[in-house]
Amino acid sequence: MNQPKVIFFDAVGTIFGVKNSVGDAYIKISSQYGVIRNCQEINQYFYECFKSSPPLAFETQNKQEIQQLEYQWWEKIAYDTFAKANALGEFTDFKAFFAQLYDYFTTAEPWFIYDEVVSCLKKWQNQDIQLAIISNFDTRIYDVLKNLNLATYFQTITISSLTGVAKPHPQIFLKALEKHDCQPQEAWYIGDSKQEDYWGAKSVGMQSFWLNRRN
Repeated sequence: MNQPKVIFFDAVGTIFGVKNSVGDAYIKISSQYGVIRNCQEINQYFYECFKSSPPLAFETQNKQEIQQLEYQWWEKIAYDTFAKANALGEFTDFKAFFAQLYDYFTTAEPWFIYDEVVSCLKKWQNQDIQLAIISNFDTRIYDVLKNLNLATYFQTITISSLTGVAKPHPQIFLKALEKHDCQPQEAWYIGDSKQEDYWGAKSVGMQSFWLNRRN
């Protein structure tokens, strides 16, 4: 296999993950606003709401509008999560809770870096391979990578909320390739989702790798 010109990565679940669970983070903060529930229950409700949500992608190109839409997108998921738990009426201030929760996921605290990631990034960087991210994330990713001391490894970051389409749509992969003046066959893509990452990248001709974090 020839050395790639660029290696693209998914972000959450590939480079870094959530400590314990999303439900744990939700309860950690909701308990400050009068809501205490079982973490596993909230985590299950979160993923049900997350999976049923529309793609995190918007038609507008105005960055300020996009950041507002991102906030509203995640706020609805949090609202629906606690609605499923019949907990909305128990919040002393749901708006204040969500504002704190949203900022919390910008910090390094709720995240961890997978064990092999930094050594692999350093190895590929030393081989003069360009490294980049393609993710269905929002604009907080820039702060998250900086706070995890990962930002310096990546030359470009392509995210769904700024691109207007989300993985596995081919356009998000093609947009990322354009930034590197790179043909699909010259690039690798590594991600933990078979549908969004492996098949999404493969559909445009990239060499894709499925990273099975569950095993």
